[in-house]
Amino acid sequence: MYDVVVVGSGGGAMTGAFLAQRAGLSTVVVEKTPLVGGTSAYSGGACWLPGSQVQQRAGISDSTDGARAYLEAVLADPDWTPDQERVEAFLTHSPELVAELEEAGIPFEWLPFSEYYDAPGRVAMGRSIQPTSIKRGDLTPEVAALVRPPVERDRAGEGGRNTLSGGQALIARLLEGFVGAGGTVLTDLPMTGLVLDGDGTDTRVAGVAAMTPEGPVEIRARRGVLIAAGGFEGNAEERASHGVPGDVSWTMAPRGTNTGEPIAAGVAIGAAADYRGVGWFCPGLEQPDGGGSFTLGFRSGLMVDATGNRYANEALPYDRFGRIMAEAAQGSAGRIPSWFVFDSREGGRLPAIAMPEGDPAEHLAAGTWVQADTIGELAERIGVPADALVASVERFNGFCASGVDEDFGRGQDEYDSFFTGGAAPAPCDQAPFYAARFVLSDLGTKGGLVTDSAGRVLREDGSAIAGLYASSNSAASVFGPRYPGPGAPLGSAMVFASLAVRDLLA
Repeated sequence: MYDVVVVGSGGGAMTGAFLAQRAGLSTVVVEKTPLVGGTSAYSGGACWLPGSQVQQRAGISDSTDGARAYLEAVLADPDWTPDQERVEAFLTHSPELVAELEEAGIPFEWLPFSEYYDAPGRVAMGRSIQPTSIKRGDLTPEVAALVRPPVERDRAGEGGRNTLSGGQALIARLLEGFVGAGGTVLTDLPMTGLVLDGDGTDTRVAGVAAMTPEGPVEIRARRGVLIAAGGFEGNAEERASHGVPGDVSWTMAPRGTNTGEPIAAGVAIGAAADYRGVGWFCPGLEQPDGGGSFTLGFRSGLMVDATGNRYANEALPYDRFGRIMAEAAQGSAGRIPSWFVFDSREGGRLPAIAMPEGDPAEHLAAGTWVQADTIGELAERIGVPADALVASVERFNGFCASGVDEDFGRGQDEYDSFFTGGAAPAPCDQAPFYAARFVLSDLGTKGGLVTDSAGRVLREDGSAIAGLYASSNSAASVFGPRYPGPGAPLGSAMVFASLAVRDLLA
């Protein structure tokens, strides 16, 4: 018997678990896989937590009021109305949470990374923060062995690096603090349902059901259960049911994870769910094994559809570009897959950041990359009209020369030039030429259990289910269909997990 059961082990889950255990609540983390960290361990570790002491130390122009103005502009959507109480709770608690974590020995630093919309309240070079790196040797052996490796190593079956940075540093620091405070971690333990006590209006969630190799077990909770176990991006049937474009094989979630059982368990006991946010999307470099790789920061090159034409600013923030790719699911044919056309100015490497990129020779052998001496020949090899692709490349090169992208405005926004050091995109004019196949990847789904400003899971009538809380991608996103800036998934997951713990302590 524990006071709190936390389902999942990403940034939100581990924040909630650490704070609960530190506050004196006996807490257990229930993780489906052998490793801790989920997709958060793959991430760059950026946390969108506005108005904190970290931004103040860095001397940037961030503030809670500025972030409020920014979100008011960014979240405006004719098809979705934000829950203003949740938005305000996020804004108010962000600096409080950062102060509490730093006081508990988890240091952060400002991370220069442009925000995703040119809107009032935007901070030049961003307001995101990240945990500082930590050496593996500074962790207890138990913690070091549990942290999931970065994506390129995890997919290859390799262990983590000696220096843990970004999302790995966040997970490692939270896990170290949690274990050090007496917290319990149970791995290889998939949740199968929720345990209830009482009946009728007196029903409360009193634990979780899980499956061990020996059979089913119950893990009881005196105070409550926090579900923070990711979304359902790894479940093809659920994706189709809720209209999430893309494919299970293209998601960035660790293989075999995030199949939605915790969300389904909440719905099964009467929780409301909201799926309108759909997902956190990104263009995905297709890998020889059929997987996708999170890709951003295109420095040169152009993306074309099946007709050989550009259809968007390639330097857009990844979620915004991914949503344009996703329009293919609503009738814009030929964008999945797309082809990214680039030249040899970087020695045949992709002029972008792909995690993982993969080996160019393996890509070429598998056909996920194609090489040719001319653009016309490249078009034939990827199956798009040669005249259209030649014209697209020539037009793009002209924009690079003039410094003005007359079609999509590439290079005009701060984010566009963040990865080029302020320079305009380079033309595609040095043979040999390459085309890399791109699919629609995601960092997770955004639809999940409906919660209030305290992280409590709600029924359809708006009443709270006693003892049940949700955060991370298990809860419907406070940002709906928008992705405000670097670290918005982690920041919101951490805030609402922390608010859930506050409610548990009340």
